[in-house]
Amino acid sequence: MSYKTVNPYTGETLKTFPDATDTEVASAIDHAHTSFLSWKEKPIAERLALLQRVADELRKNHKELAKLLTVEMGKLYSEALGEVELSALIFEYYVKNAEALLKPEKLPVADPAEGDAVLVCDPLGVLLAIEPWNFPYYQIARILAPQLAAGNTLLLKHASNVPQSAAAFEHITQEAGLPQGLFHNLYATRAQIETIINDPRVHGVALTGSEGAGSVVAAQAGKALKKCTMELGGADAFVVLADAPLKETVDWAVFGRHWNGGQVCVSSKRMIIDAKIYDGFLKQYTDGVAALKTGDPLDESTTLAPLSSQQAADEVKEKIRQAVAHGATAVEVGAKVPTQGAFVQPTILTHVTPDNPAYYWEFFGPVSMLFKAQDEDDAIRIANDTPFGLGGSVFTARPEHGAEVAKRISTGMIFVNHPTMVKADLPFGGVRRSGFGRELLGLGLKEFVNHKLIDVVDINAPF
Repeated sequence: MSYKTVNPYTGETLKTFPDATDTEVASAIDHAHTSFLSWKEKPIAERLALLQRVADELRKNHKELAKLLTVEMGKLYSEALGEVELSALIFEYYVKNAEALLKPEKLPVADPAEGDAVLVCDPLGVLLAIEPWNFPYYQIARILAPQLAAGNTLLLKHASNVPQSAAAFEHITQEAGLPQGLFHNLYATRAQIETIINDPRVHGVALTGSEGAGSVVAAQAGKALKKCTMELGGADAFVVLADAPLKETVDWAVFGRHWNGGQVCVSSKRMIIDAKIYDGFLKQYTDGVAALKTGDPLDESTTLAPLSSQQAADEVKEKIRQAVAHGATAVEVGAKVPTQGAFVQPTILTHVTPDNPAYYWEFFGPVSMLFKAQDEDDAIRIANDTPFGLGGSVFTARPEHGAEVAKRISTGMIFVNHPTMVKADLPFGGVRRSGFGRELLGLGLKEFVNHKLIDVVDINAPF
């Protein structure tokens, strides 16, 4: 699969890694299964103590880890530091809450003859995680922390352009004292992924990535009768009602669309503005985007990063060209981006109509689609006119009313007066082509457990 580190800012290939051999994959599955048999029997307090040590190691090495993210996938250094801390907080969330979340649940049975019925959560075994490049550490933490807490073990197939980040996270867990075999990074090929899924000792697959990858892996998991969760793309609506405070809303819009270089599944990709304030919003938003500064992501003054690769940048540029060819208006904003690096000129698309295929696309970069809504009902209609359903937001001077509007938008997560909250103590997941299943909280913790009924019945109970 050509696992290699290519600095998106310089274009320099820094390091390459060979694909895993079939023998390495077989050994990793063996080791993960053997480790599971002992890990699941450990007291949960012992498991959670090791999770805390992982959080501690992440913080101890935060500068080196953050720099690696910046060099490997182009993330702003300040954002990379934030990602390391968020990853540590996810581990700590489960340290504090997993025992209570996994506590056996006594069921309120209708008939005493049914006995004392209890629901317990048993771990399943070895899991496979297939993760993307845009948040290399956070994506690992989001699946690894809860599944280790639950008693499962994990094999990781990370994106091919962040091999050092994947290896660094594995090293952090080893430094924290995590027993060998609980978490293993593999530079696996596509054929080997299918082999892993089909192995009877592997009991589930968690994927975060594109629709295409999700479709293939979900089909493989379904054929093998394995549980899977899919966290896929999004084209989140950023709904601006007529009474929204314009300056604050525009500031959030600029941030919501352009953090992490616009390469976020829950960034504000479709801005839907009430016609009464559309012109003012467009003017202020254009000025806000123009003020972004592109450059070296290690430079503290840079506010807009390059994309993760030249291929990614070329794909976004081609999508812009196709959108214009089908009738959209594209306006490039701000100073010209550097010729060095995988940059895309910030672009605002307007006049994108439903007969334009771009109307239904996800743009994974600094491209904003703006829509003029005739009124609130029209804004909700546009927001729901999408194959995706991941995140979204509503901006208004009346938060209670905003919550009512939010209820009418079909999506997995929606925020009032904020573009998105990616936190350790909030669930993550979507509907429709944005996938299925949830990560984080108790929802993510229990995605890969056996919800087992234990019912103790009086032997003298009537038939």
